Amino acid sequence: MISRVLVPMDDSEMAEHALEYALEAHPDADITVLHIVGEPSAMMGKAVGLALEDDFEEAVEGRASQVHDRAQEIAHTHEKEIATDVAWGQPAKAIINRAADFDTVVIGSHGGSPAERLFVGNVAQKVFRHSPVPVTVVR
Repeated sequence: MISRVLVPMDDSEMAEHALEYALEAHPDADITVLHIVGEPSAMMGKAVGLALEDDFEEAVEGRASQVHDRAQEIAHTHEKEIATDVAWGQPAKAIINRAADFDTVVIGSHGGSPAERLFVGNVAQKVFRHSPVPVTVVR
């Protein structure tokens, strides 16, 4: 039985589909939405920008708040409470590092801009290959 579900979420439509799927497929499970901040870009701009903030933790939380707010809205339509969490760094590594604390991961098939996908690679593919728990990839 699946009782704890991790849903990595960025600001993409596919990530929203993944959360919808998790809420519908696992209605009795505790669902945690994880947003990763400071992902690499071609010039490392986002990660460097975070490092220069006066209050690093506040900056990370601030950048995750929009995604978390949207996740809460989606959960509310399902009359479900969810937890939210934030991590910093490379998305695939951050997700894989957290996955062992859950029974499964439900992830969107792709997200981010085309340029970010080329540079970072397909996060869902990396998670699927290296996760210590089962992964469902949602389109």
